[in-house]
Amino acid sequence: MLEEITNDTSEPTFYVFAFSTSEPERIIIVTAVLLIYLLILSGNLLIISLICLELQLHTSMYFFLCNLSTLDILYVSTTLPKLIYISHTDDHVMSYTGCLAQFYLYLLFCDTECFLLTTMAIDRYVAICFPLHYSLIMSKQVCVLLTFPAWFMASVNASIATCYAHNLTFYGLVEVKNFFCDIKALLSASISDTTSLRTFITVDAMFVGVFPSCLILASYICIIHTVLKIKSSHGRWKTFSSCSSHITIVVVYFGSAISLYLTNSLEHSLEQDLVLSMMFVTLVPMLNPLVYSLRNKDIIRALRRIIHRKIACLL
Repeated sequence: MLEEITNDTSEPTFYVFAFSTSEPERIIIVTAVLLIYLLILSGNLLIISLICLELQLHTSMYFFLCNLSTLDILYVSTTLPKLIYISHTDDHVMSYTGCLAQFYLYLLFCDTECFLLTTMAIDRYVAICFPLHYSLIMSKQVCVLLTFPAWFMASVNASIATCYAHNLTFYGLVEVKNFFCDIKALLSASISDTTSLRTFITVDAMFVGVFPSCLILASYICIIHTVLKIKSSHGRWKTFSSCSSHITIVVVYFGSAISLYLTNSLEHSLEQDLVLSMMFVTLVPMLNPLVYSLRNKDIIRALRRIIHRKIACLL
């Protein structure tokens, strides 16, 4: 089969490595990935439903959380269904158009996540440092104005990167050493000069990675400075705990991104890269609903109210 694919030179064909294992192991992988995918979908859909149904959650913090949950669903839907298909059928072939489309969508949602997490840090900064003016500053119009640029800038950035990737030259059967088409896999598989794309990636890392990280860090420096002014230790803990869920998500997301993209790939085996990619793709979307539901009293109260209403309707 691989020889037939290689001989078709009309356009490059991508062979996605994914987790190439024996039949029993593939069944385990399919089951595990499917369960993770369903957990992510159900958890984030629950968060979205609660925020939409409960008027008490119609605030800027939960508006951004609803956007994050929506983004996480789209994010994992770009990669995990294809991985399930590959593992189930053992068909590792992906078309050139399909690979570029997956590359664009993955980068779009990945970049939007960075910008959205930054916006959520700014929201926490305003809530803690300017509590009396919070509702006035973070109005619905301001929330939309802060969210739209995150999606727009990520879309422009992903489009430029995809244009660079489209200009790369591939020949015959292209080996994608991952379970999806990401930037590292395409760079290592290309036979053309990748200098322009690598230069763009370096500049882009400053814009998408370093700049948002600095804004998040600056926001929390101001938050810590404000919290330390509170005389009561209980008050300090209660105020700072409102940021704990966001801090957890930020640390996990940027930590896994650094492990995957900023470390020397030569130090990792293919299996290690696959595991790191899986962690980067699934950890935040899976932790997001757990962290925000288990550590957020407003979400728990909203869930209880809806359950009680449903029980009352049935009775």
